[in-house]
Amino acid sequence: MLLSVGYSSCHWCHVMAHESFEDSAIAQVMNESFVPVKVDREERPDVDEIYMAFVQATTGAGGWPLTVFVAPDRTPFFGGTYFPPEDRWGRPGFPRILAAIATAWKDRSRRSELLQGGIRLLDRLRQAAELPGRLSARGTLITSDPVGRAVRQFLGSCDREHGGFGPAPKFPPSRQLTLLLRHHLEDGGADSLDASLFTLRRMADGGLFDQLGGGFHRYSTDAEWLAPHFEKMLYDNALLVPVYLLAHRISSDPQLADDARRVLDWMKGEMLNPGGAFYSALDADSEGEEGRYYTWTSPEVEEVLGEDAALFGAAYDVHPGGNWEGRTILRRVTADAAVEESFGVPAGQVGPRLAAARQRLLARRGGRVRPGLDDKVLLSWNALAVTAFARAHRALGDDGCLRVAQAAGRFLLENLRSDGRYFAVWSRGRAKVSAMLEDHAFWLQALLDLFESDFDERWLLAAEEAADILDAHFAAPGGGFYTTADDHEALPVRTRSGYDGALPSGNAVAADALLRLAALTGSKRRHHAARGTITAFFAQSVESPAGFATLLTAIQRYLAEPRQIVVVGSGAREETSKALRRLWGVPSENAVVLLADAHTPGKSALPAVEAARAAGPGGGISFLPCRGGVCSLPLADVEAASEYLGS
Repeated sequence: MLLSVGYSSCHWCHVMAHESFEDSAIAQVMNESFVPVKVDREERPDVDEIYMAFVQATTGAGGWPLTVFVAPDRTPFFGGTYFPPEDRWGRPGFPRILAAIATAWKDRSRRSELLQGGIRLLDRLRQAAELPGRLSARGTLITSDPVGRAVRQFLGSCDREHGGFGPAPKFPPSRQLTLLLRHHLEDGGADSLDASLFTLRRMADGGLFDQLGGGFHRYSTDAEWLAPHFEKMLYDNALLVPVYLLAHRISSDPQLADDARRVLDWMKGEMLNPGGAFYSALDADSEGEEGRYYTWTSPEVEEVLGEDAALFGAAYDVHPGGNWEGRTILRRVTADAAVEESFGVPAGQVGPRLAAARQRLLARRGGRVRPGLDDKVLLSWNALAVTAFARAHRALGDDGCLRVAQAAGRFLLENLRSDGRYFAVWSRGRAKVSAMLEDHAFWLQALLDLFESDFDERWLLAAEEAADILDAHFAAPGGGFYTTADDHEALPVRTRSGYDGALPSGNAVAADALLRLAALTGSKRRHHAARGTITAFFAQSVESPAGFATLLTAIQRYLAEPRQIVVVGSGAREETSKALRRLWGVPSENAVVLLADAHTPGKSALPAVEAARAAGPGGGISFLPCRGGVCSLPLADVEAASEYLGS
């Protein structure tokens, strides 16, 4: 088998497809000696994980397109990433690779030798899947030690000139920034906050961010966030929104809130399907060129903006010759005050003029050939988007964001769920591919965010169901969860990992979400499952903390005492809404605000809500601090409740 793993918005995947797969002579060689199979890594992360591990182990690098030669029993024996159509750049051409592999495979004496490397790798993956259980069986004391080590590592690798961590290429470090911001909240680390805010601001000012249409591109090829690979992925943006919102709540910097809004506006404007769910990605290429849709020349800007072109160019790095391959990637290089001084513009007028200029350029850009759209709906990525919009509702007081989150949540329940189980993909009216760990973990998190935003306990019931599926079909001996369910298609290895990859670890997100669910419902079973997951990977997080940032945020939640405020209302909707917005603005990641409306019929599934209803006074609005289903005396007012949440 010739296995090619890629994704629709991958630039080099398109290049290899055009150069080799669409070449009739090369295609003939492929089909004479191999069974070619194309896999979308976004639909089948389980397949990608196994064969990427093989290529990384045998070549020292990985990426997409992933090109792997696989025996009929699915054992890999040779692989790489992009291969050119002829010998080039010190790489053998793809036809040479095909001929060499075909010759070696037909020689039975060499065939067994070829397979040995793949057999050893699969054995190592099986051992790695068993390792967490063996380690946790020894008994583990969960401490904050790996959190402190990770924070020191991140701060030690922080680029103090451009932001981010380590050298180029630079990916948006959403998990690292989340850990640092939470470290600041819990331990008062000023360096953690400073490094996070600096990185977030530099990313949003750079070419990594689409200065006209909003949203972040995939990653930056350079250290200063100028030149990205131009594909836009739903999950990158969905992961970054909560980070910007948390940083805004901590710092009260309105620009960070505006950055989050511009990402959300892009997601609403370009990525929503008619049913309310989110598409997956936009291509990097258009008109045969990467970045063509997003870049400009100085004459183009002058034609559109006229007399405002010089002012806009000073702010956004537009000049003859461009800043990237003869064209300009827009990035913010000069603050409003400096532009005002340079051009003699009265104070406060540059911002509106630049905003108007951006809209004119965006309108002109809309007439260009648009990048291709990957219109499939992924449960895992949509769940991340639901979380982003639900949290934006709470952080920004934006009811429109809540409606978007609710609509997407309903779509996922109605279209990717059948007979009590979930599918991972919805495309062209059909659900397919059994949902995996990351689907259930991210969806569980999203359902809790929906519930904490509108207090509709139907989301909570769905969260309980998702947690039950994890327990029944994914749970592994010794703690944690396998990547695939027990009734999933059989693969060479059933993997189990707590390590962050391109997406946060499914095990880590599951642990964090289960802790939240346990705090809401008082369920010891959910808390035990979360603790078992953390314990399973704790030893590895101590050894390599930087690779387990999401697990470390779950550890932070586990070690902190959860705080709840139940707002008991008595029908004064406007007063209650105002109080909720005030409490939601408190920068705390381990506190929950609940609502016990005196006029809501029926019994709540939450002990704290029932206790608050029983303890709350008959008139007005009150704020009850609760823990473990037991509520204390009401606090004096919303300010006292805010202090309690943030303490």
